[in-house]
Amino acid sequence: MVSASLRFHWQTADRPIVALAPMAGVTDGSYRRFLKKLAPGIILYSEFLSSDAIKYGAKRVLQELEFDPVLEQPFIVQIFGKKPEHFLEAAKVIEQAGADGIDINMGCPAARVVSSCHGSALIKNPELAAELVAATKKAVSLPVSVKTRLGWDSAEQLIPFCRKLVEAGADALAIHGRTFAQQYSGAADWAPIYELKKNISVPVIGNGDIFTAADAVAKLGNLDGVMAGRGTIGNPWLLADISQAFRSITEMGNLSMTQPTVERLSFVEKIPFILEHCALAVQVKGEKRGMLEMRRHLACYVKGMDGAKDLRARLVRVDTIEDVRKILAPFAADRL
Repeated sequence: MVSASLRFHWQTADRPIVALAPMAGVTDGSYRRFLKKLAPGIILYSEFLSSDAIKYGAKRVLQELEFDPVLEQPFIVQIFGKKPEHFLEAAKVIEQAGADGIDINMGCPAARVVSSCHGSALIKNPELAAELVAATKKAVSLPVSVKTRLGWDSAEQLIPFCRKLVEAGADALAIHGRTFAQQYSGAADWAPIYELKKNISVPVIGNGDIFTAADAVAKLGNLDGVMAGRGTIGNPWLLADISQAFRSITEMGNLSMTQPTVERLSFVEKIPFILEHCALAVQVKGEKRGMLEMRRHLACYVKGMDGAKDLRARLVRVDTIEDVRKILAPFAADRL
């Protein structure tokens, strides 16, 4: 299989880059296609996948490599692990699947991941981290990027750590503005990311606490782009808002604007999109699994609404799209 966008490379991607952060249990094919329809210019990432499982041909993981080369591109597959020989083999499988790039997860702070010396644990082992990048680059012609954090418990090692990754062949870096020790607590600190960009030769993307287009514009600074993840859950229009804001401000030649004006949708206007998201989930994973995984999204779609608690309690028990239609019908009977 040949990717529809073999020419994709981080160095030539349109600036500012707007990317969907890889999220376990969230960024599956249905979510990627849904967001790409809303914001065609964004870069998509898979859920993070085990290099070991890909190497050994685990059926469930190989299914996660399936994507639509027309509707989902550029498509970056994120992998995690600690064995260079497995990264080498997994990278070949990913290239054969037609992906546009490979990203290595060196930032996940989950205890089960870190305890296996994966994810953020690699920050404490820069030699192995560099070896994983080198093995992946050796295996394929695809661009290889890394997503990581500011550091283990401080940002002091960010620049030397990332320099090792670039020396090993990393084509781009995405940095989450917290250390491993912070997990997801406190405010993301982008200052060390700006400093990294001054000291590194590859594209650098910032990640952390992007919940509005104004956040993205205010935080962009000297970086090549931004990446949003949790902020898109319940608000899949976020990346479209960011793209529109960047486009408008770039045309005016003023990237310092911090209050871009983006048109918002009412809940009633969102309902057709919510149902479309459900339909895509069912199309990709079947109704039983698709609707089970949609429950998280549905609960977030109603956040902040009057009566959200009761509505959320009903939506997290749906089994079919028809269940969703019935629950939402009172809000927009003429639209369903």
